[in-house]
Amino acid sequence: MQGETLFISDLHLDPEHPQIQQQFIEFLRQDARGSDALYILGDLFEAWLGDDDDNSHHRKTIDSIKQLSDQGTPVFIQHGNRDFLIGKPFEKMSGSTLLTDPFILDLYGQKVMLMHGDLLCSDDVEYQSFRQQVRNPEWQKQILQLPLDSRRELAKDLREKSRQQTQGKAEEIMDVTQSTVNRYMRDNHVHILIHGHTHRPKIHEWQLDGSITKRIVLGDWYSQGSVLRWNKTGYQLETLPRIESN
Repeated sequence: MQGETLFISDLHLDPEHPQIQQQFIEFLRQDARGSDALYILGDLFEAWLGDDDDNSHHRKTIDSIKQLSDQGTPVFIQHGNRDFLIGKPFEKMSGSTLLTDPFILDLYGQKVMLMHGDLLCSDDVEYQSFRQQVRNPEWQKQILQLPLDSRRELAKDLREKSRQQTQGKAEEIMDVTQSTVNRYMRDNHVHILIHGHTHRPKIHEWQLDGSITKRIVLGDWYSQGSVLRWNKTGYQLETLPRIESN
């Protein structure tokens, strides 16, 4: 729809859940086609092993994004905690543009900050230490020099370790820290934040330095699916039909 910008996050696409990929492709063909822009705020993939990955499932996703881009809809992508190895070759293959995290966007005259959201979970000290390691350019360079099979095994091990660690953590630790949210919003002089990562879709509103401040959280696509539609007259956070796993 002309005059509408779309935001999604946390699709976690992988070959084990082809129905999610199919829903995403249909979303690109129908909802996103003709929109002003599509923003994917991290974790498009469950795991991204590098831009040389020859996974046919992922290539189908990339081709679908490229088709949307070629039709005139700009596509912007942030790194998530699962696909932080997306690089410049991916931009060319998909016709998308990688964004920094955080990224400040002028959205129909309003200043909005976009984040994946993991930086806001500062109480999870263990995760933040891991994040710092895997976002290090030298670490990434060493990993990308490994054969694809070795990277697949590493990704499998990291996912299993993540699942084990998550099971032992309190829910509040894995959610955002309000003081960290406030700090990012003050530092970037914004009163609207859009992010994913926590899989807890909701619109939060509070007073910050005398101004109404909003944090719009996008949901994942495993259990609920969500899309934020934004136009000149306002916005709406929608829940997509539940995706059943095979």
